Amino acid sequence: MDFGLLSIFFAVALAHFLALLSPGPDFVLVVKSAIKGHRKNAVGVALGITMANATYIGLCLIGVGAILAASVSLMIVLKIIGGLFLLYLAFHALKAPKSAYRELTVASNNSGLATNSFMKECLTGFMSSILNPKNLLFYLSLFTVVLTPEVSLNFKILLGIWMTLVVFFWDVAIVYLLSKQTVRNKLTRFSFYIDKATGVILGAIGISIVKSVLAKQ
Repeated sequence: MDFGLLSIFFAVALAHFLALLSPGPDFVLVVKSAIKGHRKNAVGVALGITMANATYIGLCLIGVGAILAASVSLMIVLKIIGGLFLLYLAFHALKAPKSAYRELTVASNNSGLATNSFMKECLTGFMSSILNPKNLLFYLSLFTVVLTPEVSLNFKILLGIWMTLVVFFWDVAIVYLLSKQTVRNKLTRFSFYIDKATGVILGAIGISIVKSVLAKQ
């Protein structure tokens, strides 16, 4: 691999990682699941998010991403559905009574913790990420750097695999950090307020997405 390809790889990889550090709906969901759920099930959220990112990366690799991004009607539908999905998640986070969190605090000290299933968490992560058009636009903007005739398909695939793995291991690292017993014992005491803050954040993002779409109509 020559210096030109290496510079492209590191530039794109750095931009991608910095984007992961910026908290968004996916990050909020990972934190929420790690605090409230069993570690294995929380990894399901990370896997779902990774699968959605891999889907968009694949679409950008074969050129379909550019076609999708150019479709105004499709992007509008994605934004509205994505915004409504975030509002749905926000509603469930905000409606839960405080008593449910007292049970969570007690359960966190025991092995028998009632949680959502792995598949449900995985689906939630996937839907949150795939219904966020910003993910498609982000990967499309990154791949415009490397989608040139001079760059081989193998290099593009390598870059796509790298970004997919980084998404997964970054989210899993968050899950394992927050699911450590010492960390969980502290965070579960504030789980009610954390979940409500999560609901407010997701709701605000959902409203802003839907509002921005309606304002342009």
